[in-house]
Amino acid sequence: MPLEPYAAIRMSSPSSGTTLVVLVLVSFIYLRGWRGVRGAWVSALPAWRAASFLFGMFLVWGALGSPLVAYDHELLTVHMIQHLLLMTVAPVLLLLGEPLLAFWHGLPRFGKVTLGPLLQRPVVQRFAWMLSRPALCWTVSALTLMGWHVPELFTMAMHSEAWHSVEQASFLVAGFLFWWPVVQPWPSVSTGPQWSTLLYLFLATLPCDILSGFLVFSERVAYPVYLSMPRHFGFSAMEDQQCAAALMWTLVTLIYLVPAAILSTRLLSPQSSHPADAVQSELRGSIAARRNPQRVEAV
Repeated sequence: MPLEPYAAIRMSSPSSGTTLVVLVLVSFIYLRGWRGVRGAWVSALPAWRAASFLFGMFLVWGALGSPLVAYDHELLTVHMIQHLLLMTVAPVLLLLGEPLLAFWHGLPRFGKVTLGPLLQRPVVQRFAWMLSRPALCWTVSALTLMGWHVPELFTMAMHSEAWHSVEQASFLVAGFLFWWPVVQPWPSVSTGPQWSTLLYLFLATLPCDILSGFLVFSERVAYPVYLSMPRHFGFSAMEDQQCAAALMWTLVTLIYLVPAAILSTRLLSPQSSHPADAVQSELRGSIAARRNPQRVEAV
């Protein structure tokens, strides 16, 4: 496709300033709730959780509003970095920050009174339970990754700002779903590390291996749209494709290896209980006792 439509898309894209304002506002609300939780239960949300959340928000900004975005449509490697930030790196950091706990604690009283009964409804809790099932989370994540890298869908997102926004949003949502069974943040019920989580993480590498292997060993450019784009850093379109694939292959493997190693260490540890789980359980009971009858049951 010629460059004119591409230029029009670049000119009509949302400003990075708007993205920054939204992310700063969300971070402010989180910190307000985080301070509230710390005031009620100091050990519930240690400082490292707030740092994790804020770093995750910074990476979301890096993918959506930083100068990196200027090369999004010109280099597949940059496009892949955006996908990795939105789907693999930022979501796990945000979930480690216990965002729902902080946001819930930061709500004004009328918000809790309004949402409390709604979240207690069996249909809502049943839907949340189904949505957090590992099989569904893995499937949504795999389909999102593979689907948006089908050449036709990829090209459609490249030449439509609306579809490009949908693509980015779907990567972020799929990332949250994927990491939820691994991190098990509030209000999910943590059952402690399980061997099935290791299998879950191993299977998650397979779609990335298939896609990156195809891109690395392909003898043609998978996305011809990049053939008409300006070249940067001396990369040809084929070299850019191979670099993007190698980046995804290595980074995803290394990132999934970290929680796998942590879970393996816990499973092999002679201690059967984990202090973090005990603190979170006690915190749930404390919050629920203070909020009756509008308390929110753990999903």
